[in-house]
Amino acid sequence: MFAAEPADTDASRALQEAFVAEIAARYPGWDPSRSQSADPSDLAAPTGAWIVAYLDGRPVGCGGLKALDAGAVEIRRVYLDGSVRGLGLGRALLEELEAEARRLGYERVRSTTADRQPEALGLFGSCGFVEIPAFNDNAFTRHWLEKDL
Repeated sequence: MFAAEPADTDASRALQEAFVAEIAARYPGWDPSRSQSADPSDLAAPTGAWIVAYLDGRPVGCGGLKALDAGAVEIRRVYLDGSVRGLGLGRALLEELEAEARRLGYERVRSTTADRQPEALGLFGSCGFVEIPAFNDNAFTRHWLEKDL
């Protein structure tokens, strides 16, 4: 169901393009090039990771880990295709990302979201993330979140 892959495979690029399109639709004026970097090299071993979710052999979701410091990693570009939302895959993907962060030796995971993503905020909250002070200056971010592993 989940596979660690490079973030620049065809499947990964297609999922990230869908993520960018969805975020841009929710936040007019959002430009990924003015956001924190999520370059494939940021989301690769030995300090990061990229996970693709598959359902019936089809790539349907993704998410990455990007190192912030020796103890913390940021969860980036979490996306699920609309056709599979509501099946519990978002929670399972988040749990897989947390497990990978533990394998990489991190003590905590962080993430960001904004007000037009209530489903993301709800998921992170239900999985034990708590609001913390801002750890970056993303223009559209309204919620900075953290969870101890």
